[in-house]
Amino acid sequence: MGFFQYIKSRKFLNTLLIMLVITLALMFFSGIGLGFYTHHNQKITVPDLQKKSLEEAGDLLAGLDLNYVVIDSSEFNPDFPPKSVMEQDPEAGSYVKENRKIYLTLNPSNFLKVEVPKVLDQTKRQVVTRLKSSGFQIGKEIKIPDLGKDVVRRMEYKGRTIKPGDYLPKSSVIDLVLGDGLEEIVIDSLATDSIPDAGEF
Repeated sequence: MGFFQYIKSRKFLNTLLIMLVITLALMFFSGIGLGFYTHHNQKITVPDLQKKSLEEAGDLLAGLDLNYVVIDSSEFNPDFPPKSVMEQDPEAGSYVKENRKIYLTLNPSNFLKVEVPKVLDQTKRQVVTRLKSSGFQIGKEIKIPDLGKDVVRRMEYKGRTIKPGDYLPKSSVIDLVLGDGLEEIVIDSLATDSIPDAGEF
């Protein structure tokens, strides 16, 4: 049987059909196997872990067949509990596959200690700028009789006097004790009252 006669025969067509079926079957089952291996179409929604403790976050992720990696932060954020999750990657609501690693940034256990700068006897504007640049927050202003108007004579933290060189937690709120600038007016008034009236002579 010649070649052209063979390719036109039923036997060749049957063989070709069998090979096509086998090829399609292999492609189909290979696709299923690959999809199973790579978790194709699997979607796990990443939960919101912010403000949760590491233990809570770990248990939640383990229940979803997800892993996590901890990243420590050097900056304390007072809006989050100590050692709680501040940030996560991927973000909450993202879709991931099984065993995906979720990167967690934790809030430190406390504030870093910062030295109180030398700012006494300077104007309020200068002191506020220095304290803020050092990482402190400004609280209330307390006025006292003093010649220097808005000159910082004392600083207080939680009701106690603090001195330059003391160390406080970063982001501490410092109250400023300022001169009211009225003492000179009082002195001038007293001096005027002590001068005899011209009619007394």
